[in-house]
Parts: sequence; structure tokens; C-alpha cells
Amino acid sequence: MSGDLFTFEDVAYRLSRSPRRKRLGLVVTEKGAEVRIPQRCAERHGHQFLRDNIQWVRAQLRGVEVRQAQVPEHHFAFGAHFPWLGNALELDRAARAADAGIRDGFIQLYCRTREPDATQVQSALQKLYQREALALLTEKSAYFAGLLGLSFSSVKVRRTRSKWGHCTIRGELQYNWLVCLAPEAVVDYLVIHEVCHLQHHNHSAAFWSLVESLCPDYRRLRRWLKDNGHRLQL
Repeated sequence: MSGDLFTFEDVAYRLSRSPRRKRLGLVVTEKGAEVRIPQRCAERHGHQFLRDNIQWVRAQLRGVEVRQAQVPEHHFAFGAHFPWLGNALELDRAARAADAGIRDGFIQLYCRTREPDATQVQSALQKLYQREALALLTEKSAYFAGLLGLSFSSVKVRRTRSKWGHCTIRGELQYNWLVCLAPEAVVDYLVIHEVCHLQHHNHSAAFWSLVESLCPDYRRLRRWLKDNGHRLQL
């Protein structure tokens, strides 16, 4: 059902049925509007729900357009600059794979191709960022966990759509590596947030108190990530 595209006035939307959903819901992303309905709910209720909330949907779609316009357009070529921990670093070519890394104010990128095109540079750069982010986030996780006397089982990085970080019940810390484009204080906040979940697997008052003990300015940094996270693209 989610494959069918419907239109009401100037808004295009889809219906999506879920066996676990108990109530009607609306989701608006860069892909458009989606009405999520329970498994046994008639489609007409989904259409009516969209109509009843059309002004809210329009406002959300306008917000999506604004955020999309704020996403930076990178020029994937040597000599261009790319963000790392809130700083713009120049992309330089490494002579050997062993020399690749992010250090001394430069991004040293190794490419096997003599004259790589933009797609090849982007792909290689993303792999480098993932490697560097894993090392950095593992180091920071160990540091902050150590301050609290806590331990974790592993650190993983991936590119997620909705979460910047996650802590599993098994003590696995997972991060969206794109966070390393943000200022380092924001990165620290995210790591502290996930490390504190090793002790509190919830967002209770005790959890936020623990976060604040390591990051007194967490409210501002959390707001920064919420307001600017869409800009962190590579």
C-alpha cells in the first residue's frame, strides 16, 4: 500500500500500514509525507487523517525544504576543504595508503587511481572518515566510560538516518560517524550521552544528572545537534 502515491490539494503522500501500530500517525521527511495506519484500519481513515492535519503537514514540508537548502554542497577534489570536528581541513593527496589520515590540519587521502573523479574521491573520503571516526569515538568512549568506572563491549560506526548514537543492552556503543563533522564539544556530548546509557538504559532524571556531571552544557550541545545535524553531510 505504501507504494501508491496520493494527492490532496498541493500535498503528495503515501499510506503505510503497520501491524504494530495502534494509532494513526504522520511522518514528513525529505521523501515526502507518509500516513502510517494500523493493520486493520480502513484506508479512508488514513486519507481523512491527512486532510485533518494538512496545515501541519505543509509546515513540516516547508521546514524540510529549508533544511535541504542548508545542506552544504561539497566539491570532491584535492585542494577542497571538508569539515572535521568543526574545522575546515584541506584535502591533500597521500603518496601511500599508510600515509592516509587526518592530522596536522590536513586530510591526507590515498587514491589508487591517478586522476580520480569526484565520485571516487567521495567514496575514498567517506571510508577514511569512517576509519578515523571509529578510532576517535573509541578513544573518547574509553575515556568517558573510565571516568564513570563503566565498561563497554565494542564501538561501531555506521551511517544512520534517525539516530546519532545508540547503546545496546549488551554494552555495544554505536555512532553515526558523520557526527565527527560537528564541533568537538558536540562529539563529546554525544559520546557522554551514550556512555551514560551503560548505567541507565533510559532517559530518566538519574540519566540526565549523570550526563550533566560530565557535560554541564549538554542542553546547548544537544540543541546544536538537533538544529544543525542535517548539515553534517559528506
